[in-house]
Amino acid sequence: MTVSLEKMRTLAREIRGQVIQMSHDKKTPHLGSSLSCVDIVVAAYWGILRVDPQNPWDPARDRFILSKGHAATTLYTALAYRGFFERELLDTYNTDGGHFAEHPCLRCAAGVEASTGSLGHGLPLALGMALAGRIHGLDYRSVVLMSDGECEEGTVWEAALFAAAQKLETVAVAIDYNKWQATGRSDEVMALGPLVDKWRAFGWSTRELDGHDIPALLKALEKIPDGSGKPLAIIAHTVKGRGVSFMEDDNNWHYRTPNADELLAARKELGLA
Repeated sequence: MTVSLEKMRTLAREIRGQVIQMSHDKKTPHLGSSLSCVDIVVAAYWGILRVDPQNPWDPARDRFILSKGHAATTLYTALAYRGFFERELLDTYNTDGGHFAEHPCLRCAAGVEASTGSLGHGLPLALGMALAGRIHGLDYRSVVLMSDGECEEGTVWEAALFAAAQKLETVAVAIDYNKWQATGRSDEVMALGPLVDKWRAFGWSTRELDGHDIPALLKALEKIPDGSGKPLAIIAHTVKGRGVSFMEDDNNWHYRTPNADELLAARKELGLA
């Protein structure tokens, strides 16, 4: 499914509004991290992923794995807006007996491909899926959305070496490089930079771009595979809390939830109120 760029930008605003609403209603954190990756998710689901909401477990479908599972509200909302399930089901988020926990659980609803949240697990899962596709003669792609702080996990680099060795060119990672992790700047906690050079040195094709530039994201994601025989790493520079001025680049929104006045202000700024 491909829609116009204008429609994608509208969807990104609406998804951000819904994510903020869910954080307010259920008093759940990780709002800034959920907002920073919205444009990546929109570009994937409305631009390049070969998925069918009416047949969500088609063996030939592309896979999307939210490895940074703390941004679950963005995934849930995107799936609802893409038509995998009724939007009203989002009301069960973070409720006893509801479909949606604060981190994704495998097949808790149509389209949720993996249980994630323990960082560093999404990429190894995607590599297993890619190998399974190769064995069964299926050409589906696996796209993994990761956080920058997640790139400190040893399992990520073990998986990166394996993917290059096996020439798993149907795999791509998009790294939501918002420059923050739980308690500090990502590059200060660990020496991540230059991140693009690290992935290239591990045998991956690389792209570095503005993670809020949907046309640039589409151009990069369309190159899966890119003919090089290598997996693809997209280093997407983003802003934590993107879309709401008083949340942007403020790490307090890793933990804070918006009160009623902040919710209204955010929705107004997004053009939704």
